[in-house]
Amino acid sequence: MRMKRDETLAYAGSHRARFVEELKQLVRFPSVSAEPERRGDVVRCASWLADHLRLIGLERVRLVSTRGHPIVIAESRRAPGRPTVLIYGHYDVQPAGPAAGWRSPPFSVAVQDGYLHGRGASDDKGQLFAHVKAMESFLRTSGRLPVNVLCVFEGEEEIGSRGLLALLRQNPTLFEADIAVISDTRMLRPGLPAITYALRGMVGARLTVRGLEHEVHSGHYGGVIMDPAHVLCRLISGLHDDRERIAVSGFYDRVRTVSRQERMAMARVGPSDRRMLWEAGAHMTAGEEDFSAYERATIRPALTVTELHTELGETSGGASIPTSATADLDLRLVPDQDARETERALRARLARSAGKGIPVSLVPYTFADPVVVSPLHPALRAAANAYRVGFGAAPAFVRSGGSIPVAAALSAHGVTPVLMGFALPDDGAHAPNERFALANFFRGIATSIAFLSEIGR
Repeated sequence: MRMKRDETLAYAGSHRARFVEELKQLVRFPSVSAEPERRGDVVRCASWLADHLRLIGLERVRLVSTRGHPIVIAESRRAPGRPTVLIYGHYDVQPAGPAAGWRSPPFSVAVQDGYLHGRGASDDKGQLFAHVKAMESFLRTSGRLPVNVLCVFEGEEEIGSRGLLALLRQNPTLFEADIAVISDTRMLRPGLPAITYALRGMVGARLTVRGLEHEVHSGHYGGVIMDPAHVLCRLISGLHDDRERIAVSGFYDRVRTVSRQERMAMARVGPSDRRMLWEAGAHMTAGEEDFSAYERATIRPALTVTELHTELGETSGGASIPTSATADLDLRLVPDQDARETERALRARLARSAGKGIPVSLVPYTFADPVVVSPLHPALRAAANAYRVGFGAAPAFVRSGGSIPVAAALSAHGVTPVLMGFALPDDGAHAPNERFALANFFRGIATSIAFLSEIGR
């Protein structure tokens, strides 16, 4: 087994230049899922990826249609009696934003100073492609993979994974696997990889307060007519108490207490308050005083307002009471909170606070439950051993404040998520000048080879 792994690693090492050229081709597709005018580019990217999976020797490769963008699915089931590994990734990318913010065009793809630059290079095409090249290395040397593999590469992660989550609900047997490898997370710093063993859950919802069906002059009717923007601000300000805790009845009843030992371990490996402030470009923290910034972002829930908007006519001139006011709320949850149960409690709290006769609606658009996997789980231990091979270093086990709805959905169906990130904190995901370190691409391939070998034992 060790000899086969070494032969596979040698193949990957001798084909690095070609692997980079192929990754360039993948990154050049402007597969922006949020922009309707890019739909053709998204489909072309999916088709290219499917063709590439066929080329390297995977079987039953197909594009599965959804109401949105297609899902690329491929299989290799030539290892009877061995575990099944679901490899997840997403080929869609964030909008590039203003061209002036980029040092080189976002989809021209340039290699400079050991980095491949381009939108999606790190999030998530480079990380996804590391697993593809690991599989190729096995298939071209051994003729088969050491485990059964199911590849699921979607084109809607950046807009909520609606198609994939719907398919999972409708056809859960399609996703039967023992573990799911997800490489859409970050390392701690160069040379120090990380395995994410916990994610926060999420409720994304739009809060709307409606007023009159038409605007009225604020000079004539201010103080007389209900102002939706004022009511919205009052509702939002009432969602936190003086201690920065979320003021929803029963909200903390199911928040799991993290042991003193785990908090001490988090303090050893996690970023300091100063580091988190530096990364955010901020000067002071907010939130619960009894917890560090890293703890507030991972083991404590949070409620954030991500957008505020009032509806005014094009000719209002500004001196008008708006017809409606809207806020997007981002609610992050921790074990053992339930996303849908929490949304119902929030809805009830807002209805009570608004008062009679004031039309208030809360429309959820994203749900994800929290995920936590024991660092002692055999799959996570196998991932740690694989990082030692690929990066020459033991990974840190970290919590993330982010949410991955697909990881939560797979976990709910009994598939253990293994979150193995190859990206760096300064890769610029979702920002101008996104990049991916080629050293991490090559090490990611080696890590994936070692991981599949470990799981196949």
